[in-house]
Amino acid sequence: MFISRAFRSSRSQSLSQRGKVLRVLKSWAGLGVLWATSLVAAQTPSAQQSFNLQLSVSSSSGQKPSADKSANGAPVTMTLQDALKRAKTNSPQFQAALTELGLAQQDRVQSRAALLPSVNYNNEFIYTQGNGTASGRFIANNGIHEYISQANVHEALSLSAVAEYRRTVAAEAAARARSEIAARGLVVTVVKSYYGLVIAQRKYATAQRAASEAEQFLNISKKLEQGGEVAHSDVIKAQIQFQQQQRDLQEAQLAMDRSRVELAVLLFSDFNQNFTVVDDLQPPEPLPSFPEVQAAATRKNPELRAAVAALQEAKEAVAAAWGGLLPSVTADYFYGIDANRFAVNQFDPVTQQTVRNLGYSATATLQIPVWSWGANRSKLRQADLRRHQASVELSFAQRELLSNIQSFYNEAQAARSELESLSRSAELAAESLRLTTLRYQAGEASVLEVVDAQNTLRQARNAFDDGQARFRVALATLQTLTGIF
Repeated sequence: MFISRAFRSSRSQSLSQRGKVLRVLKSWAGLGVLWATSLVAAQTPSAQQSFNLQLSVSSSSGQKPSADKSANGAPVTMTLQDALKRAKTNSPQFQAALTELGLAQQDRVQSRAALLPSVNYNNEFIYTQGNGTASGRFIANNGIHEYISQANVHEALSLSAVAEYRRTVAAEAAARARSEIAARGLVVTVVKSYYGLVIAQRKYATAQRAASEAEQFLNISKKLEQGGEVAHSDVIKAQIQFQQQQRDLQEAQLAMDRSRVELAVLLFSDFNQNFTVVDDLQPPEPLPSFPEVQAAATRKNPELRAAVAALQEAKEAVAAAWGGLLPSVTADYFYGIDANRFAVNQFDPVTQQTVRNLGYSATATLQIPVWSWGANRSKLRQADLRRHQASVELSFAQRELLSNIQSFYNEAQAARSELESLSRSAELAAESLRLTTLRYQAGEASVLEVVDAQNTLRQARNAFDDGQARFRVALATLQTLTGIF
């Protein structure tokens, strides 16, 4: 009876203690939840801000200016050379070509290292369970304790290794040519986008002038109508022309904004649009003669060099495949110890003499391939197929080069020869509008003639601007074959 009461008393005490512990834990848990909630609430705005894509180009007063933005918030002034430099830094295609070149260079280094002797220092300990004999349980071992500490000079000679090194040299040359192809292609892309923005700005300025001229003509027609000199239909036609010029101005603004966005993608890693481009479209210099361009393309064309290097790489791959059918030689030189004690000298109880453990040994192996179930022959056939394909691609690259030289040169020559005519047409269109407006005020010309003169002037100015950009793009395209001349 006493024992049962004592048991119930102790049980009630333990339950009371357990309840206290649970209440303490709940209070600590409540404090932890409050602390975690406050911490999350404090970090939520910054976390949301870190995921916001900042497309705004104007930096606020609290932001640190980046490398692509001016320190005082002014637009970054870009020349064509600045644009090319930035595009090379931010272009993934060009950076991929540079990465490929770097990998090819490291492949060449590794292949050259495979032809040279390698030196390693090997350390090993072997323990064999003893059985009362000198060798222990396993007769293949040299003793119960065996210590190996040796320097090893290893050299492997084979036709495959030599051909592999030559193949990596050709692969590096091909990668270097492809990186130059990527660089020249990037120049064409940047030139198109850069002068596309320049021309879009010019067209916007032309649209502004055309809208101003249309508004001025509308005012003139209203004044003449008030004086009874023209009919109301002339005012209506002038109003239609003015509204059309306003729509053209909006389209020019849209085209300019689109060109700016396209160029910003190429130049800025943070999509900065707060920049201006320098309008350096000047009268072009004369082109070299066609034989000079053809000679430069033959010497400096990277696509032709890449095709030649690819063919050489395929030929070396054939030689490497032949190496799998020929014998190979391996030589090793060892210097160190291989003894039952880790020491330079040790006492031999059999001969009762001190023997020297430190020494050297050399091995040479001649491996002659005999049978591989046709695997080596199959590799040779694969390499020969790749060589044939590389030869076909080289022949096509040569023909394509001749075709591109002719077409690109003709395009550049035609674009340059038309510039003078386009410039003269713009001057004549401006003079025609001036004279037609004067004739209209004198009552000698109709409103349709004035509207036609306005449209002709706008088209002539835009055509001249497009002609200048066309020549720059054609010149950059021609220089992808010849390099800068």
